[in-house]
Amino acid sequence: MLEADIKVYRGAHVESTHVVHVAVVDAAGKLLYAHGNPDRPTFPRSSLKPLQAVPVVETGAADAFGFRPEHLALCCASHNGEPLQRERVLEMLAKAGLEERHLKCGTHVPKDAESWRKLVREGKELTPVYSNCSGKHAGMLATAVHMKEDVGTYHRLEHPVQQRILQVVSRFCAVPAERIETGVDGCGVPVHLLPLRAIALGFARLAAPDAAGTDAAAVRRITGAMTAHPDMVAGARRLDTDLMRAYRGRLVSKAGAEAVQCIGDLERGIGIAVKVEDGGTRALDAAAMSVLRQLGIGGEDIFAELKSYAEPVVENMHGEPVGRIEAAFRLAPVNR
Repeated sequence: MLEADIKVYRGAHVESTHVVHVAVVDAAGKLLYAHGNPDRPTFPRSSLKPLQAVPVVETGAADAFGFRPEHLALCCASHNGEPLQRERVLEMLAKAGLEERHLKCGTHVPKDAESWRKLVREGKELTPVYSNCSGKHAGMLATAVHMKEDVGTYHRLEHPVQQRILQVVSRFCAVPAERIETGVDGCGVPVHLLPLRAIALGFARLAAPDAAGTDAAAVRRITGAMTAHPDMVAGARRLDTDLMRAYRGRLVSKAGAEAVQCIGDLERGIGIAVKVEDGGTRALDAAAMSVLRQLGIGGEDIFAELKSYAEPVVENMHGEPVGRIEAAFRLAPVNR
């Protein structure tokens, strides 16, 4: 039997494996548990959206444009492109006096298959609102409008919108801004390279804002919006949505591309960051659920409700089960 963090079985045999890195941190920055390399340099990708949303509240843009909690949840979203999600994004733009053409996120085929099929049937083209990042971009644009800044370049690193986000990331993740290297995310905005434990710290401070000297009221509005409207954060058959729904406000959860999953436990005030080394997203749900189980976060009723994520089934093209994905790693306690 192969020793591996995640094992992908076909029948009774291990067909493939994945390596996983995990960091579990409290709001003071103490590394509590780890697996693999908790300092692995990692682009959090969309996992960082709740931090990117903080300036939408802190600048006063959310109040100026009357954003409701579901709008704030969309600022943190990697949504499926479902009809209600698209409607709410367009609503945000309209409140800020903007149109869909102002979005710089590009577009892609949405995860919501029926929305895509409807476009094809009607002979219409994909537009930016279908992008999973359109809510985040709408929030950034609204902030630029409120602060009387250029809306054509809001996605550039040198723009005040992105510089405010950089300062938030620095503050929450306890990494000096000048030491944070950046790349370009799939939707065209900067993405920040951070040690995995620093990303976990950011989520610990989302979970326990009073302990971190952050803007606690702004943070609570954002996490409260995400947990109250998990359907806006991702959508049908997505871990983020189903996890936050199952835990009934206890967890704030956000996945990122290339197999990153971040979770903040509002009850214990800790943050969790998971990275699958090879970017294999099929391993991510099982890894994240294994971490929650090992930390004793949630009872068996919750794990039963989320069994499809904790114990993913490998299916053939007929939808028949032919294998499984199994987490086989153990967290190690740390105190540093």
